[in-house]
Amino acid sequence: MANDQSNSANPNVDLKYRRKKNAEEMKHQVITFILMIFFTLLAFAAVGIEGFSHWFIKPVILLLAVIQVVFQLYYFMHMKHKGHGTIALFLFSGLAVGLITVLVFTTIVWL
Repeated sequence: MANDQSNSANPNVDLKYRRKKNAEEMKHQVITFILMIFFTLLAFAAVGIEGFSHWFIKPVILLLAVIQVVFQLYYFMHMKHKGHGTIALFLFSGLAVGLITVLVFTTIVWL
């Protein structure tokens, strides 16, 4: 026995709605992918150009890496959808603990 239930009384309306949402989601993913490629090329250009100091290049590359991680989590891992609140809480809590640990050890080593 097949389950022919849908969210609306008219299956055509439901299909149009899903197609529109899927097209919108795909558009966001393509734009994010293009931005990530651009950030990668920007990082390669920063390293390849001879005029930049390593004191400038390292923070810029780290910043671009953090931006790409956020894009990866938010768009490609679908963390923006409902129902991912607990997973996001654990993920960002672990990130906070890791950053605090690195900051503490960096401070201890530099003192």
